[in-house]
Amino acid sequence: MTAADASNSGTTLIDALLSASAAGIIELLSPYPPGWGGALLVGLLHSIEIALGATCLGLLIGTAGAYGKLYGGPVVRDLLAVYTTIVRAVPELVLILLLYYAGTDLINQALTAMGYQRVDISGLAAGIAVLGFVQGAYSTEVIRGAILAIPQGQIEAARAYGMSPGLLLRRITLPAMLPFAIPGLANLWLIATKDTALLAVVGFYELALATRQAAGVTKAYFTFFFAAGVLYLLLSLFSNLIIGRIEAWSRRGMPSLKEAR
Repeated sequence: MTAADASNSGTTLIDALLSASAAGIIELLSPYPPGWGGALLVGLLHSIEIALGATCLGLLIGTAGAYGKLYGGPVVRDLLAVYTTIVRAVPELVLILLLYYAGTDLINQALTAMGYQRVDISGLAAGIAVLGFVQGAYSTEVIRGAILAIPQGQIEAARAYGMSPGLLLRRITLPAMLPFAIPGLANLWLIATKDTALLAVVGFYELALATRQAAGVTKAYFTFFFAAGVLYLLLSLFSNLIIGRIEAWSRRGMPSLKEAR
C-alpha cells in the first residue's frame, strides 16, 4: 500500500467516525424518543416559568422594600435592613435549602395548629416563592438606588400640586426611575434564570435536573451539559434583546448617551 492510499484510508475512516458521532449526537438530542431533546426543552420551559414568577415576585417585594427603606418608620427600615443584609450575605443555595424545606414545614405546622389539613405545596410554587424572596432583597436595593437617582425637584413639584402618594408613585416615581433601575433589574433577571439550576438540589424538574438525568442515563455528559449551556446562552441573548428594547422605550424623550458626551 502506498503512502497516498494509506492517507486516503485514514481520511475515510476519520470521516466515517465523525459522521457516526454526529448521527449519534443528533439522535441523543432528538425531541422524539429515544432522544432526550424534548426533556431538555421541558426543563427549559420550567426554568423560564420559575424565573419569570420569581422576578415578578421580587419586583413586588423590591418596590415595597425600597419605599419602606426610604419613607418607612424606624422599625420598618430596621427590619428591611436585616432582611436585605441576611439574604445578600447567605449563599443562595443555603437559602433555597432552608426556605424550601423549613418554609413548607412551617406553613403546614401553622395549618395544623389552626385545625386545617396539611397541604402539598407544588414544586413550582415553592421554587417561585424561594427565588422571589431572594430576588426581593436585591431588587430592594436596585429600586431604592433608582428612586434616589430621580431629580428631587420632580418629586417636590408633584407634591406641591397635591398628588397623593399612590398617584405620585404611578405618574412620577415609577416612570422616572425606570431608566436607572432597568440595568440592575436586567442583571437580576439573568441571575434568576441561572439560579433556577440550584432548585435541582431539592428535586424540582428544570433544565439542570433534566440535563443531569439525560447524561446519567446515556453517559453522554459532555453532549448534554454542552447543550444545556447553549440553551442558557440562547435564553440570555434573547433576554438581552428584549431588555434592550425595554430600556430604549423607558429612555424615550431623554437625551442619548452620545448627546450627553
